[in-house]
Amino acid sequence: MAAREAISAIVKRRFEASPEIVFGAWIKPDRLERWMFGPAVRKGEEIVHLSIDPRVGGAFSFLVQRGEVAVEHVGRYLEWERPRRLVFTWTTADAEVGSRVLIDIAPDGGGCELTLTQNLHPTWAHFVDQAEQAWSHMLDALARAIA
Repeated sequence: MAAREAISAIVKRRFEASPEIVFGAWIKPDRLERWMFGPAVRKGEEIVHLSIDPRVGGAFSFLVQRGEVAVEHVGRYLEWERPRRLVFTWTTADAEVGSRVLIDIAPDGGGCELTLTQNLHPTWAHFVDQAEQAWSHMLDALARAIA
């Protein structure tokens, strides 16, 4: 997907935690389950499995059950500059097109500021607001999980 073709959802969030702690929350299953998925984030959602191969080229799979529907989020790590940048593909296992998520973490006083950019295929332009709301909700849960 060429950058000029992408539609971007962008969310910024300041954390009262170090960049290392915030970065670690993106790559460790025991931390992800506290803020990205599960009943603490969405009512009625259960985590079936979280699998991560934490390295450039490594893949991840997050399978969750939402009522009668199983949703598997999958992707591959493209960039890994701990603790300031993480880039990965993001899609569901049954989707025809995916997206790219860029996580940039900058020190800010005693904490840090995270900027999340999700580059979506143009066919998903209608989804930008929903994506921003979903990521905002998850980043709020992340702030509570690391507080």
